[in-house]
Amino acid sequence: MELEHPTTPQTPLGRLTSWILVLGALYSLYLVLHPFTPLAKAEIPILDIVQLQRSTHVLFLLLGGYLVSFYLPRKRTLGAWVYFLFTLVPLYQFLFPGIPNVNLPLATQATGLLYWAVAALPAVLPPLKRPADLLAALLALFPTLYQLRHFEELVYRAVLPAPWDMAMSFGLIMLVLGLVYRLLGPVMPVLVLFFFSYNLYADVFPGPFKGTKQGIDLLLGKTFNETEAGIYGLITGVSAKYLVYFTLLSGMIGALGLGRVVANYALALVGKHPATPGRVTGLAGIFMGMFSGSGAADTQFVSALTKPLYERAGYDRFVAAGIAATAGTIALITPPVLGSIAFIMAEILQIPYLKVAVMAILPALLYLTAILSFNEFYARKLQLAAVDAPLGMDRKAYLLRYSTIFLPILLIVGLLYLGYEVRTAASLALLAFVLLVYLDPTLRPKGFAPILKGLEEGFRSLLPIGTAVTAANLIFAMLVISGLTSKFSQLLQQVSGESLLLATLLTALFSLILGMGVPPTATYVITSALTAPAIIALAKQNGIPDSAAILATHMFLFYYATLADVTPPVALSAYAAASIFGTDPLKTGIQAARVALAKYLIGFFFLLSYAGTALLIVPVLENSPPQEALSLILWRFLASVVGIVYLSASGTGFVQRPLRRWEAWALGAMGLGLLVPNLPLNLLAFLLGLPFFLPGLTGRQKKA
Repeated sequence: MELEHPTTPQTPLGRLTSWILVLGALYSLYLVLHPFTPLAKAEIPILDIVQLQRSTHVLFLLLGGYLVSFYLPRKRTLGAWVYFLFTLVPLYQFLFPGIPNVNLPLATQATGLLYWAVAALPAVLPPLKRPADLLAALLALFPTLYQLRHFEELVYRAVLPAPWDMAMSFGLIMLVLGLVYRLLGPVMPVLVLFFFSYNLYADVFPGPFKGTKQGIDLLLGKTFNETEAGIYGLITGVSAKYLVYFTLLSGMIGALGLGRVVANYALALVGKHPATPGRVTGLAGIFMGMFSGSGAADTQFVSALTKPLYERAGYDRFVAAGIAATAGTIALITPPVLGSIAFIMAEILQIPYLKVAVMAILPALLYLTAILSFNEFYARKLQLAAVDAPLGMDRKAYLLRYSTIFLPILLIVGLLYLGYEVRTAASLALLAFVLLVYLDPTLRPKGFAPILKGLEEGFRSLLPIGTAVTAANLIFAMLVISGLTSKFSQLLQQVSGESLLLATLLTALFSLILGMGVPPTATYVITSALTAPAIIALAKQNGIPDSAAILATHMFLFYYATLADVTPPVALSAYAAASIFGTDPLKTGIQAARVALAKYLIGFFFLLSYAGTALLIVPVLENSPPQEALSLILWRFLASVVGIVYLSASGTGFVQRPLRRWEAWALGAMGLGLLVPNLPLNLLAFLLGLPFFLPGLTGRQKKA
């Protein structure tokens, strides 16, 4: 599960925790201003050297994370034992390297053992957790201070690290994995430890996965000392360069009370109707997604605001929770503020972030269509009561009065278009929100405490995301060192028989299964490293231009990785919705998977042909004349919208009347036919499904 947000008690330790979180936020915001300040000429390493900026950022994550973890409950599960046992593999190799000319002094061995103990022992000995958390926060200082002191030397010692290089590297890895375990559970740290252990014992694996084993000195040296391939690599850089600014933006919006304004704005757009709760949830999910890239956080917020509407309308609790969980997840693919995957994708492909945001527009709209159409047919089928909520003024007046809250979003888009850095755009948007609230007498809070609260909560919400991204960087580094990427791609091509259809189907299933255990960020990093090369090669063989194949492949992997948030048993958004609606999290996750089932099919058709990439806009604009590209985009979008409506009607078993089972299956087949990028098939499917929606053509169910 995602990090809980316990209230920090007003004790000396609680106040220290709050101020460290605020300090971490201010450090990140200052980095935006730094080039324009007098300190820019002072050449201060932690302000000027990218590697040390990332190191300092990870330090704040560890300090804040372990202090916040101090207030989280102690627990011991079967997964805790698995995590603990996996940590023994690198510990043994660290203490007894068995490598010529690598002899660690007793002091370095004792140091590594201490780092391992505070990170791993509390998993199986819960009473140790609180003292271990405090000691871990203190120990987190030393790897950063060591790197700051020896940075220039470390760059040249990546392959042949000194003993203390190895101790600091081992300690840092243990602390990161220990914090990920505390905040997100055992699956992701176990995955990191598995790939780490694979490198140590690659020679004992069978068949195509047999490789060359690497020494512990090489792994620790590259992890700590290399610039882009280590723990402070480009994926960790995504947290320091992008994510922190958008979590601060989201935290500030919450602290200033703008979330309720956004939800009321959605309510004003919808009005009074039986389907109002689901409509408000879908629109609020989109609006909140514009400000925040956190699916679980948005789910919890939207669920809390709409729960009374669902209850008054008569929705089944599990259906309501499923709609809320699905709608919350839309934040991960709603531009301009997408989830962490989008920033990682932009860094890996070395493309402007704005290009990723544009590619996400139509998938986000189709995802919303799936939610709204399911909700409409469900409300009609059950003949629910029409509901609304008081706004305190006329709907149109409310829409006009508070339309200014979207100006900072337009500012982000405008600045990105003009070529400004993402963090500059996000920081200025944060400032714009603060000014809008304090200039509006109906929104203005008392005093400036909400600003500090927003910074604190914003950085607090970054802790699980930032540590997960750092762990994902470790996975990426281990995969590159091991050579597993090329082996897995070759295996995928062999298993799929060089079929793009089968390869994408296998990858989608692999991504969804992986998403059942790890967060979306890790799912994307692993699938992009292991499967992307094979899929790109097969896409090119099927006539998709090079650039379109690369972009469509990564968007395909991006899309399916986001579904991890609503895929049981992890389903973080389902847990968030269940906590509000009082439902069983696993059953809620299953219901969320069933709600808007078309969402599992949308991304699959990005890659089947060049026409399919039109749903991403950019690939066809880059490879076709403008008129042809626009016609492809319009055709694929409209066909997909109708296909999703057909599938939603099929899933609920209702159009103008309850559908017989064979009718629901037939309509579902027509919907699937509309999603396939084939124009004759689309026209046939549209015409065959149309009679279900025309009054009088299919008849109405006779009354008993």
